[in-house]
Amino acid sequence: MPRTTTVECPGCPPLRAITFDSLGLIKVVEARGERGGAPSVVERWGDPDASKCVLAASIDDAKHDPLLAVARKNGLIEIINSLNGDLHVSIPNVGDAGAQPEDDGIVGLHLFKRQRQESLSRSCTLLTCSTKGNASMRSIEVNNPAESTTSVDSIKFWNVCGSGTVLCSKVDGNEKYALFGGKGVEVNVWDLEMCAKIWTAKAPPKNCLGIFTPTWFTSATYLSTDDHRKFVAGTNSHQVRLYDTSAQRRPVMSFDFRETPIKAIAEEPEGYNIYIGNGSGDLASVDIRTGKLLGCFLGKCSGSIRSIARHPTLPVIASCGLDSYLRFWDIKTRQLLSAVFMKQHLLEVVFDSNFDDKVVAHAAADVLVQEPQNMDEIQGDETETEPVKRKKTPKVKDESKKKASKENEESKKLKPKKKSKRVKVESDD
Repeated sequence: MPRTTTVECPGCPPLRAITFDSLGLIKVVEARGERGGAPSVVERWGDPDASKCVLAASIDDAKHDPLLAVARKNGLIEIINSLNGDLHVSIPNVGDAGAQPEDDGIVGLHLFKRQRQESLSRSCTLLTCSTKGNASMRSIEVNNPAESTTSVDSIKFWNVCGSGTVLCSKVDGNEKYALFGGKGVEVNVWDLEMCAKIWTAKAPPKNCLGIFTPTWFTSATYLSTDDHRKFVAGTNSHQVRLYDTSAQRRPVMSFDFRETPIKAIAEEPEGYNIYIGNGSGDLASVDIRTGKLLGCFLGKCSGSIRSIARHPTLPVIASCGLDSYLRFWDIKTRQLLSAVFMKQHLLEVVFDSNFDDKVVAHAAADVLVQEPQNMDEIQGDETETEPVKRKKTPKVKDESKKKASKENEESKKLKPKKKSKRVKVESDD
C-alpha cells in the first residue's frame, strides 16, 4: 500500500475569484466569513460547449459597474457584468478586411479602465491580438444595458509580426504600452497611442557549443505598474529572461527553471519578486534582481499551470491549470491555503479586488437562523445510524472468538483420549 499524507488547509481570507475553462464555463469562487474559510463555487455562467472555449480574459474590477471581457474559440468577444454574469456586448473578431479570420484565435485581450459617469451611456476600449499577429484596438459604446444596443466608434488595426505565431501579450500598468511575443516572434514593445513599434528584442548569442536557441516565448509580464521599461518573459526552453528596454536589446539576466516550458508568470506589484509556473506543475517564487530562487510553493500540482493571479490587496496568489484544481497560496509562507476541484481544464483565473463580504454575510444571516432545526434532524439521523455500524464489527470478533473456543475445547477432548490409549497398551503388556 502506498503511503499517503493529508495536508491540512487553513482556509482563505474573504476573496472572490473567477475562473475560465476549456468548455466555455465561467465559474465564481468565493471564500466568505470574517476569518475566512474554505472557498466554494457559488455561481456558474454559461453552458458547456467546446466551441466556446475561453482563450483569453480581462477584468475591469471597479466599484461601480465592473465589466469582464472574454474571448472565445468561436471568434466572439463578450463583455459581461462580473457581478451577475449578464451579457452586455457580443461582437465578432473581424479583421481589417471586415471578415472573420479562420484559424486565427485571440491570444491577447485587455479591457481598458473606463471613466465612469452616472449616466447610462458608457464606453469601453478593447485591445486584442491574434496568433497571426493581427492586433486591433476598438472603442465600444453601450447605450443601454437592457436593450444591449452597441456601436463601435473607432477601430485601429496593425500587425505586430511578419511571421511566426504570437503566444503572449501584456499591457503595462499605465495602459500606454503593450508587448507581444511568441514562437518565432521576438518580444517587441508598441506604443498604443501611436500604434507604432518602439523596441524589439534581440536573440541571445550562441552557447559555448555553438548551439542557437530558437525564439519561443510563452508568457510575459511587466515588473512594475509605473515602469514600462522592465519586463520578464518565459520561454519554451524553460528559461526566464529579464529585459530592460533602456539598457540593451538582449536580456539583462536569464536563468533556467526546472526542465519544462514556462507557462505562466505573475509579478509582485510592490516588490521585485515574480511567480513562475511551468508545464510540470512546479510553482516557485524568484527574486528577479539576482535570479535567486526564494522557494517553491508547498504541494505538487499534477498538471500544467496555465494561469497565475496575484491578489491586489491580500497576500494571496491563485494558480490553475490542466489538473482542474484552483489553488490559493500564501505568498509569505508559500503554503497551500485551499484547493477547489472545478471539474474542467482551467485556462485563466482573475481576482475581484472589490469583493465585499459584509454584504454577503448579512444576506446569509437569515439562512443560518433556519439551519439549526435542520441540523438537529441530521444529527438525529446520524446518531441512529452510528450504532448500526458499530454493531457490525463486533459480530465478526465474537464469531472468531467462538470458533477459537470451540477448537480449544475439541483439542482438550482429544488429548485425554490419547492418554487412555497409552494406558491400555501398557496394561496389556
